[in-house]
Amino acid sequence: MAAIVVVHGIGKQYLGAHTLHRGIASAVLDGLRLAGGPELTPEDVGVAFYGHCFRPSGATAVKGEPAPRARDVTDPLETELLLAWWAEAARLEPDRVPPPPAPRNAARPGKAATPVAVQRALHALSRSRFFARTADRFLLGVLSQVRRYLTEPGVRERVQCEIEAAVTPGTRVLVGHSLGSVVAYEALCAHPEWQIPTLVTVGSPLGIPRLVFDRLLPGPAAGEGHWPAGVRDWTNVCDRRDVVALAKRLAPLFPGGPRPVQDVLVDNGWQAHSIEHHLTAAETGAALAAGLVAGEPEDAGEAEDARGDRGRRGGQRQRGRRADAMWRFGKGPQTDRGRWHVPVRTPRGTPGRVR
Repeated sequence: MAAIVVVHGIGKQYLGAHTLHRGIASAVLDGLRLAGGPELTPEDVGVAFYGHCFRPSGATAVKGEPAPRARDVTDPLETELLLAWWAEAARLEPDRVPPPPAPRNAARPGKAATPVAVQRALHALSRSRFFARTADRFLLGVLSQVRRYLTEPGVRERVQCEIEAAVTPGTRVLVGHSLGSVVAYEALCAHPEWQIPTLVTVGSPLGIPRLVFDRLLPGPAAGEGHWPAGVRDWTNVCDRRDVVALAKRLAPLFPGGPRPVQDVLVDNGWQAHSIEHHLTAAETGAALAAGLVAGEPEDAGEAEDARGDRGRRGGQRQRGRRADAMWRFGKGPQTDRGRWHVPVRTPRGTPGRVR
């Protein structure tokens, strides 16, 4: 069973769980190794795949997937998100990307932009290093997937079903990239019984006001997002040049947890949004390693567990705190063989080991 489950981002509708697994699992293992973390195997890393929920039916009259065009972008959510990305790209690269027009000339929130405005945004974004290799067709498709997940209940439900199928009793860490971070967050909110103690979001758009944050389920209250009940530790990793992760800090938006969200910046080069670049970072590896050792599961079959040995549980919590603190300073407790022994929950509730 997978101790770490990764929820992918947008634009993967023509791939699959096995196709993505090799690259994602390798990146996770590389990040853990850089952080000095546990020695896992690819089988300890799972991929929650939902891309097929956006794959068009082969029964259409048009061969293949119709290429989206600027004039097809009529939904206010899509156009506002596109313009927000344009503004962020101009802020990050003022020498390459011209700024959007003044507010009096730009599309107002809640009103769709004209095809000319959409085309101008696409042209401006093409000058950004971040979007340099992104074709207009792909970018418009990305906008469509974000909009469909957030506004179409049927799509949201199908995507969430795929996450439910991928998570097992042995899952200790849930990772979400890009739109997958929104999916992972909502899944944890909907399933407090999972008791997954650690959430790691990478390249996350969760904090984008109005367009994403205010459309989450459950919705924010008084400007504060809901904290997933079963989560103890949440680390949010992003590159400062990542245009998709418009809100780089999530801690102010999700303040209700036992510990604040740990917002961490990494340098991914100009592939700032790449899932592999996020996962191979030592900072991400440290967050994953800390999550694997947090909250060591207890053997429900032993009598002492049934009686609830408070002293033993208190000692485990204290060791967990020390391990977490050591990881934050780039260190970690090891066995006499120099290898981590990471307990994971098996289907029968007995602790196993990932070596």
